[in-house]
Amino acid sequence: MAGAQDGVVTRAQALELGFGRHEIDSLVLFGRWRLLARAVYLVDPQAPVSRRSRIRAAVLSLGPRAHAVLGTAAELHGIGGLPPSEEIHIALPGRASRPSRVRDPAIVLHQREPSPGSVLAVRGIPATSPLRTVVDVILRERRYAAVCVLDSALNRRLITDDDLLLVPAMIRRQRGAVAARAYLGEADGRAQSPLETRTRLRCVDGKVPPDALQIEIRDGDGHLLGVGDLGWRGPRVIAEADGRAAHDIPEAVFADRRRQNRLANAGWSILRFTWQDTLDPNYIPWTVRQAIAAATSR
Repeated sequence: MAGAQDGVVTRAQALELGFGRHEIDSLVLFGRWRLLARAVYLVDPQAPVSRRSRIRAAVLSLGPRAHAVLGTAAELHGIGGLPPSEEIHIALPGRASRPSRVRDPAIVLHQREPSPGSVLAVRGIPATSPLRTVVDVILRERRYAAVCVLDSALNRRLITDDDLLLVPAMIRRQRGAVAARAYLGEADGRAQSPLETRTRLRCVDGKVPPDALQIEIRDGDGHLLGVGDLGWRGPRVIAEADGRAAHDIPEAVFADRRRQNRLANAGWSILRFTWQDTLDPNYIPWTVRQAIAAATSR
């Protein structure tokens, strides 16, 4: 049972399997089981406690109607774009959401009655559906994080462009709805990472929006030379969003260099931006304008 539940079991499950109350208490007392949340135990105390184990334990500890919401639900679905957080957001209906039920400061309780079909199991953990999760997040987050979440969900095909047409009705008269509707117009599922989204938004804000995403560059015979994250076709400029995970391993570095050489030989200028670069609102658009100016003067 623990193997199917990220290494955890509840007290009720252990009792059903034949363990006695005193036996369970002894296992915890002598360190053979580890208490993770109210009446939820990690059965191998030597095993590392994963983030999923903590989330599952928190949900299980709050009863059958508890489910992950907001950033925690996004995390379970694999939707990127939100800053890392130790908080675990869980919703419960009505009085069941009393904060006094929770002693763990990392657990944030929300009072919410889920609508039909808005909660599903993500590898066994109840959570709001991808669309409901995205809607909840963009109502609360600021523009860059909200658009990153939209792009990530679209890129992973957890939601579709048609789903976005349903959002205005879902958020009508809710706090944050005006801003959220604007975010919908900036969403683009071609962005393959939050870093690409942030780089694009910096360019848009700096009045140098790219005219292509995931732009394919081919030679005169039609052979693919490479794909650029963002592109400006006229001046033949490409911007690459270089995240550590995808570009820091040696194989990726060598592949990037070979691809950059091919593109440079074909007459394209290649710019590279990191997450740190996106924190400065002026650096990316200024660099793009400089590259475009240099290209047009050649």
